[in-house]
Amino acid sequence: MANINIDDNLTKQAETIFAELGISLSTATTIFFKQVVRCNGIPFELRIDPFYSPENQERLLVAKERMEQTGGTAHDLLEVDDD
Repeated sequence: MANINIDDNLTKQAETIFAELGISLSTATTIFFKQVVRCNGIPFELRIDPFYSPENQERLLVAKERMEQTGGTAHDLLEVDDD
């Protein structure tokens, strides 16, 4: 038997979704563990959000500085190709 500590707020949010699906937290956890065993690993892709990559953060800072210098708006940060 496992003793797992999970944030109370996260647990409540998940339980709300599971209730809508008609399953309990225990059932959802069992489903997850069975998928881990079946897949021999985590049953979904784990990756870092590219938004927070150093390259993207630098691009955003440059765009912000450009916007501040030209008096632009946040909308101007979006680069749209009309081609």
